[in-house]
Amino acid sequence: MIKIAVTGACGKMGGLIIENVLKSKEMKLVSAIDVTNIGRDIGEVMRTGKLDIPVTDANDIENVLKKSKPDVLIDFTIALAAVKNVTACARNKVNLIVGTTGFTKEQRAEMDNAISENNISAVITPNFSIGVNVFWGLLAEAAKRLEDYDIEIIEAHHNQKKDAPSGTALKAAEVISNTLGKKELVYGRHGIAPRHKEIGIHAVRGGDIAGDHTVLFAGDGERIEIKHQAHSRQAFAKGAVTAALWVSKAQPGIYEMADVLGIK
Repeated sequence: MIKIAVTGACGKMGGLIIENVLKSKEMKLVSAIDVTNIGRDIGEVMRTGKLDIPVTDANDIENVLKKSKPDVLIDFTIALAAVKNVTACARNKVNLIVGTTGFTKEQRAEMDNAISENNISAVITPNFSIGVNVFWGLLAEAAKRLEDYDIEIIEAHHNQKKDAPSGTALKAAEVISNTLGKKELVYGRHGIAPRHKEIGIHAVRGGDIAGDHTVLFAGDGERIEIKHQAHSRQAFAKGAVTAALWVSKAQPGIYEMADVLGIK
């Protein structure tokens, strides 16, 4: 049985991940970590019935990990908290699934170094959806054949999302840029803004949109749009739990969801 800890356990993604962990015959939830509802039973917080697992304090994560001894921790929080959680897991030899986005280069380097130095396994990706990972592959193929087309990326998310543009949109830009050679990224436009050969990125925030990503390849007399739409957060939660099962058996290293799916 693979022992799982979840940070941000009282949030929407955390609760959904816990639901998926509880459904798995190969996993056992051993720790629900958050900064709210500390001491309350996580099942009661989720309104699914008592689970006899109290919410533990994220500010005391070092001791929480020592007591609960998880094999894998799943983190969907915010960048600043995730760095602390990742480094604590690395010190305690706990493998990682990280779906948090919005890291600075320095934060990502700190996490990567901690993972490598402590010889653990981690899957870090801006999107655990199977469909999105196929979407990225399609973008690379399209870019090879449409290199002279104008490229724009439009993403839309719910009004509670803190970082913009989304990690998925930035990864899409990275995939295209790596395929075509380094491209300038332009984030939105205003005023006098003549178009050159950049990749434009635009972020929309509103309502309860789970996640929409569209890449527009526009040429003379035609355009192609490649789109992925998440109907709910379940696509991300299911992928994260699938990755947790995979990473528990993986050799030490830092992986992407494409490694989990075998499509890299």
